[in-house]
Amino acid sequence: MKSVRWWLWTGVFMVLVQVMIGGITRLTGSGLSITEWDVVMGTLPPMNTEEWQEAFELYQQFPQYELVNSDMDLQGFKNIFWWEYIHRNWARLIGLVFLFPFLYFLYRKMIPKGFVRPLLLVFLLGGLQGFFGWIMVASGLIDKPWVSPYNLTLHLSMALLLFLYLIWLALSLRKKPVMADHPVAHKGIKWILGLVVFQIVLGGFMAGTKAGLLYNTWPLMDGHLLPAKVFSGGSFFAAVLENTTSINFLHRTVGIIVFLAVVLFWLQNRRYSTEMVARLEHLLLGMVTLQFLLGIGTLLMAGDGIPVFMGVAHQVGAFVLSGIATALLFYAKRRTSLHQE
Repeated sequence: MKSVRWWLWTGVFMVLVQVMIGGITRLTGSGLSITEWDVVMGTLPPMNTEEWQEAFELYQQFPQYELVNSDMDLQGFKNIFWWEYIHRNWARLIGLVFLFPFLYFLYRKMIPKGFVRPLLLVFLLGGLQGFFGWIMVASGLIDKPWVSPYNLTLHLSMALLLFLYLIWLALSLRKKPVMADHPVAHKGIKWILGLVVFQIVLGGFMAGTKAGLLYNTWPLMDGHLLPAKVFSGGSFFAAVLENTTSINFLHRTVGIIVFLAVVLFWLQNRRYSTEMVARLEHLLLGMVTLQFLLGIGTLLMAGDGIPVFMGVAHQVGAFVLSGIATALLFYAKRRTSLHQE
């Protein structure tokens, strides 16, 4: 069982790295550089000058080149190509790292009873994540030089679901059972995890609509608590999820709510927690503080674009925060039995 557990934790780490690479790919404008979805042959990059030129000419047929990068040369194309290439091939590597050990564990009957179906669900989520990734890219190859914010958020949300599910499965295979009763903490962490997930979804819309380039002041938005254009628009979705002012306002507001909720949670539970839960509570408080500061820093430093390091750190930090909250959800309740070696 120990090998299966470490295999799952390897998957957690690889998904987090993929989130980091995806953030770099997005912030460097590299995501539309590969305009075909070739699962097998796409593993090989252009091997010579002629193949590079063919790939570049194919890219030139699409809106991003025509409307944004019309002055780009072959070297500039190579610079954006490599990030998208790494992003896609890291995803392929994740698939292989899951498939071959799974078949081995299955053959050797090392998978604990009742865990085969949850592991098959992991493969389903991974496949859907890749599929939604292509749908996202395809949405930027039609008539606009950027991907759909809805598709980008769906792609990000699927990555989050896979990440958190893997953490839950890995914790379920812990060697020693944890017997504890934390009814208040268990109830509170549900709300916090829900808020963090909602905030990550809003972050997807922030990225997809480039709302983070607006109102680069904090805590006021260009001198106002509530900007004039917030929640204006025809339909509900247009007023909330397509209005960049609304998205920016909601993301920074929910960020404050998450921070305060974690502080309150920590104050309520720190004295009554078992050792494992107490450690996670301290870690949650430290991570939400760092994430809050990263968010403010990203806003303040944004000019013509989001700083790559700050933007990626903020995105990865959100996943780490949600992972800690998931671990707390796992431990902060009474459990009669867990798998043991």
